[in-house]
Amino acid sequence: MRIGLISDTHNDKERLQRALVRLRSEDITTVLHAGDVTSTETLRLLRGFDAWIAQGNMDREPLLSAVAHELFGPTRFARLHDLIIGQSRIAMIHDSLSDKGRALLASQTYAYLVHGHTHRTRDEKVGPTRVINPGALGQLRWYQPSFAILNLSTGDLRWVKP
Repeated sequence: MRIGLISDTHNDKERLQRALVRLRSEDITTVLHAGDVTSTETLRLLRGFDAWIAQGNMDREPLLSAVAHELFGPTRFARLHDLIIGQSRIAMIHDSLSDKGRALLASQTYAYLVHGHTHRTRDEKVGPTRVINPGALGQLRWYQPSFAILNLSTGDLRWVKP
């Protein structure tokens, strides 16, 4: 099973739209967004996907949670997600360096920890957990925009430049 990993769109609807077109073209239906969607308008672009969204530090619009609930169901917009997708236990949080992020890694119970916040791609093993940051699609200063596709069956991770 392949899933899309996106983070830090920061209301860049054009880049997010290009990323979503790419995911649809590859028949990917599950998307994990690791935070900083920033607006309900951007959130609505994820309609049609089985989407999970981590609340980021820039996700301050009051209606984000209600719109995510309406579009994807309850608990789809949260600070922390503890998911089982396929055979993999996945944690998703916006900032992996927060106390909560460090506690998730210390628990050594997750196959994957997906996060955003730094706008830098990351793929490293910390104990038994593979830590992945798909990069960012918006508010880029020094980095190229990116997202990722993760094959949970094989562990293959592919970076995509929109």
